[in-house]
Amino acid sequence: MRKSESSSGEPSSVGEGRHKAWELAWQQYWGDGGASTYELPPASLVRHERDFLVHARTPEHEEARLEHIVEEFVRGFSALYDVGPAVTVFGSARLREDHPSYQQCVEVGRELANAGFAVITGGGPGMMEAANRGAREAKGVSIGCNILLPQEQEPNPYLDKVVNFHYFFVRKVMLVKYSCAFVMMPGGFGTLDEMFETATLIQTRKMGPFPIICYGTEFWQDLRKLMNHLVGAGTLGEDELGFLQFADSPKEAVDLIVDALPEPVRACLRPIGGQ
Repeated sequence: MRKSESSSGEPSSVGEGRHKAWELAWQQYWGDGGASTYELPPASLVRHERDFLVHARTPEHEEARLEHIVEEFVRGFSALYDVGPAVTVFGSARLREDHPSYQQCVEVGRELANAGFAVITGGGPGMMEAANRGAREAKGVSIGCNILLPQEQEPNPYLDKVVNFHYFFVRKVMLVKYSCAFVMMPGGFGTLDEMFETATLIQTRKMGPFPIICYGTEFWQDLRKLMNHLVGAGTLGEDELGFLQFADSPKEAVDLIVDALPEPVRACLRPIGGQ
């Protein structure tokens, strides 16, 4: 390697420039967000600045946190234990009413409600709002598990019931625990996180078998390629992907869900209008 080049093959000055730009942008991103959430261990030598920089780990602090976590679980269980057959719809909070996926998601929510499912979402805007809106307009059951963020994410206005959570992992338990199928609308990190955790729980038979419907074949085509690559690499078994389906219309998505359910679950459905 020439001295003027980095290990990536580009001139070292260019590589260093990109690295510095990335570092500055990252620092700016977190600087805008406030202090770090990292907790110093009790034995840390940085004592005089501990409260200013970060919180300290103490048994009392951890016990208080555990109480809050348990309170959130109890609140979620109490609010959702009697939900009938439900489908959770995941998707981006950033795709608003003027985006083509929004109206498609409204139709997904409507089709789910018409088939007799309660519709559960993360309770926020974007795809979550759209699914709840479709369920509400169809006079179905519309539920939101909202996350409390520094930006104060407000629950969308199409909810019959909303449960607020501080902890993402508690909220995720609620979004998964009470559903017998999952629809993945276009989304980002949060949607992918929810998809892969749900898929892992089904793959390892901790729950299910339940179908996961990826809505929008074109949007998810690279994910499909990745799944095939993992099968080819031997890190996934082809038989472990049967629960993952793709759909391009609301009716197709709901039909895939209904067809995948065992008869005792289908018998619990009460289609709107006796359809």
